[in-house]
Amino acid sequence: MSLLARLPEHWYRRTPLSWLLWPVSWLYCLLVGCRRFLYRTGVFKSQSLPAPVIVVGNLTVGGSGKTPLVIWLARHLRDRGYRPGIVTRGYGGSLLRPPQRVTTASDPAIVGDEPLLLARHAGCPVMADADRVRAARALATELQCNLILSDDGLQHYRLARDIEIAVIDGERRFGNGFCLPAGPLREPIGRLKDVHLTVTQGVARPGEHRMDLVETGYCAVEGGALKPLDIFNGQQVHAVAGIGNPGRFFGHLRKLGVRPIEHPFPDHHVFREADVRFGDDLPVIMTEKDAVKCSSFSGPLWYLAVEAKPDFDFASALSARLKEVKRGQETA
Repeated sequence: MSLLARLPEHWYRRTPLSWLLWPVSWLYCLLVGCRRFLYRTGVFKSQSLPAPVIVVGNLTVGGSGKTPLVIWLARHLRDRGYRPGIVTRGYGGSLLRPPQRVTTASDPAIVGDEPLLLARHAGCPVMADADRVRAARALATELQCNLILSDDGLQHYRLARDIEIAVIDGERRFGNGFCLPAGPLREPIGRLKDVHLTVTQGVARPGEHRMDLVETGYCAVEGGALKPLDIFNGQQVHAVAGIGNPGRFFGHLRKLGVRPIEHPFPDHHVFREADVRFGDDLPVIMTEKDAVKCSSFSGPLWYLAVEAKPDFDFASALSARLKEVKRGQETA
């Protein structure tokens, strides 16, 4: 394994390698801070849209529960009369003609795994493009969305935003506290002082809203009805996870009474059928994010379906912030 691939092993503790990289990390933080300063002072221009923009992101590399929260937000806002649209970079795909509308029939190799999940569950238009401003403008002008959700766009300052939501992994939090490459931080921890809402998957600290991922059942990867959570109780299974924090997924399975044989893969791993063949007849359970890339594979493949459940105070705080944004637009 290359040194670059092994770096994440050093991000959640302070090791000789992380200290060796600390000067590079300090330079990275300086450059990130300068870039943000240039946007805040107007030297670099942020592009505003005719619709309010809610950005959902995190400070660390890797998964923290952003995609389930964006799905919850889209459903919640739609139920309250908004016409939301989601803009996403399409990481892990190879977009042909961006901005690209993502549908339930899209190929994850082209649009990416997370955009396909959003299209399947959010119940609103999804647009993938590395240029988030272009994609967001298409949602607002061509598809008449009156509220834009930006998935994983906290550091994409060219897109002006009205509300920032930071998502934290309650288990790993900010690792060793260093910025890249010595640690997992994309921006210094102090950046959280400027976001409007902070959501923590797991145990929340003061000033943070708690979010849980609630398991709803198991589904066959090839398609089928949702099966109850007790169907694999006490059974040994192969557990496959190509996400930012595979250990969290394996822990979910143990809490459900499953005995997983763990098979972690890198985040956004492009699965081949050989990756989920283990020479026996044991069931293979994975995340839905991984399952969208394995839908053409045969065998006893299942995914664990989950939904985000933020605390009640989060919904109230979001509603209050949206009212402030609306008042600001009316007086502008």
